[in-house]
Amino acid sequence: MSSDELYLDWNATSPLAPEVIAAMTEAQTQLWGNPASVHGSGRRARGALEEAREALGSAFDFASRDVLFCGSGTEANNLALSGCEALVTSRLEHPSVVRVADRLAREGRPVVWLPVAPEGLVSASDVEAALTQLPGGLNVTVAVMAANHETGVLQPIRGISQVASRYGARLHVDAVQLLGKGSLDELELVTSLSVSAHKIRGPKGIAALLFRGPPPTPVLVGGAQERGLRPGTQDAVAAVGFRVALARALERQTSGAARLAELRDQLEVACSGFADVNGCGARLPHVTNLSFYDFPGPELVAALDLHHIRVSSGSACSAGTSEPSEVIAAMHGRLRAERAVRFSLGESTDAASILRLTEVLAQLLPPRREH
Repeated sequence: MSSDELYLDWNATSPLAPEVIAAMTEAQTQLWGNPASVHGSGRRARGALEEAREALGSAFDFASRDVLFCGSGTEANNLALSGCEALVTSRLEHPSVVRVADRLAREGRPVVWLPVAPEGLVSASDVEAALTQLPGGLNVTVAVMAANHETGVLQPIRGISQVASRYGARLHVDAVQLLGKGSLDELELVTSLSVSAHKIRGPKGIAALLFRGPPPTPVLVGGAQERGLRPGTQDAVAAVGFRVALARALERQTSGAARLAELRDQLEVACSGFADVNGCGARLPHVTNLSFYDFPGPELVAALDLHHIRVSSGSACSAGTSEPSEVIAAMHGRLRAERAVRFSLGESTDAASILRLTEVLAQLLPPRREH
């Protein structure tokens, strides 16, 4: 990024880490073979692919053979939900889950939408109530993300896991935003989870679905790659980048948390006369979502961009739409959603970054007033 750019959109994507660039640059000259080929070039590529698979399995306590490489977190979520006959989820989820739920409902399959608390939470008791509504004999999946992509709110995954297990339902967790930023302890009982490399300073175009029990129903058909569950030639170079980024993220995930939480809190205090915080309680330390009283979110994002400050007004996967954030609307209604802006901090964010941001906001926003 350029020297005058202030990047505060780390939840959308993250820059490649120097270690990842170095590892992938070396791999480009050694691992260009097709991992499915039986000759030496293919075997080298296959070996690197399996190293990355084993690293992911070990990180989450899944069998390495049950780690499937995909092209994105969206694909991983779609694959996880591909065979479910009934779904329990909420409007807090990423579009790659919400749109699947909408499609299932259109097809006449049972979909139960969980109520959303203003804090940005769903509850284990509501999951249990939803499961009791469904007819017996169905393949039911509960889909709840670990950490919200817009607010950073952490869901009570362990309690929900226990409920899902008691009712014989599968629990799929989108852990894309959690990896490298929060504890993985609550994921120990989940049935499947999705992660993506580019959120942890790895390359785009590679993600993974990890699962226990029966395999997912393939979305694509073709060759035997990834046990035939996700056919298509794998990218060993990207897998190397994922493995290095994963090791780096796991090593660093707690070291910068307190620093980023302090910076986030400083930003929230500075904006307290201009905006309300969306989401409270247990949150990831690096992200805040603010609804500004007198400034539509997309307009403020554009105004900040003119000052070379990069933020977002919702999920990157919803960019380009005219609709406000479904997540914030579910928590607080449409008006507050229309005024929402997400600030997600990262390794390059420091006190000077927050000072610069707050100074620019003070120039752009109307005078402070009681709200």
